[in-house]
Amino acid sequence: MAASGRKKSTAGVAAARRPEVRLPPLVPYEGEGLEPDGDYDGLRFDGTDLTDASGRGARFLDCALESCALDRTELARARFIDSVLTGVRGVGTDLAEASLQDVEVVDARLGGVQLHGAVLERVVVRGGKIDYLNLRKARLKDVVFEGCVLSEPDFGDAHLVRVEFRDCVLKRADLSGVRLESVDLRAVAELDIARGVDRLAGAVISPPQLMELAPAFAAQIGVRVEP
Repeated sequence: MAASGRKKSTAGVAAARRPEVRLPPLVPYEGEGLEPDGDYDGLRFDGTDLTDASGRGARFLDCALESCALDRTELARARFIDSVLTGVRGVGTDLAEASLQDVEVVDARLGGVQLHGAVLERVVVRGGKIDYLNLRKARLKDVVFEGCVLSEPDFGDAHLVRVEFRDCVLKRADLSGVRLESVDLRAVAELDIARGVDRLAGAVISPPQLMELAPAFAAQIGVRVEP
């Protein structure tokens, strides 16, 4: 795997480095469920039902998870490296303090995913819909959200460095206590910030977005706007 070189936008904003995952020939996974601290290398999980499975602390290297059920799957402190998750679905997936490095997540349908305290580096989340994504105190570096819907994501106290949101819908986002560095929001299709509009230092927004956020900015500093 070789990560793509970093580029700069026309405004001089450092762009996120995207993963370039090249999977080797994979072996079908024929096991049942997962094992805590398990070691999964070069495997394809094709439609595997991992509901209520416990893979806490497991390592996934050069793996593909396709159309897998992840309802209440315990993957706290798991590590995903050079892997692709396509069409995964589930509610209550526990990825607290997990590590995702050089990972692509494509067309996921997830709800209540716990990623608090997680570390994401060179990750692309493309398409799909994720409700109530918990990224509190997580660290995101070189991460791209592209063409997806994030409903009520919680970025509270997280640290985002070179993160891009492209053609995404952000509904009721919580940015309380977040730290942003080179975060590009200009291409967001819908930007709705429920809390933490005062934490946008370090982000880049477009002129139309500035106009849309003007009432929130005014309220934050106590300015009344009346006709």
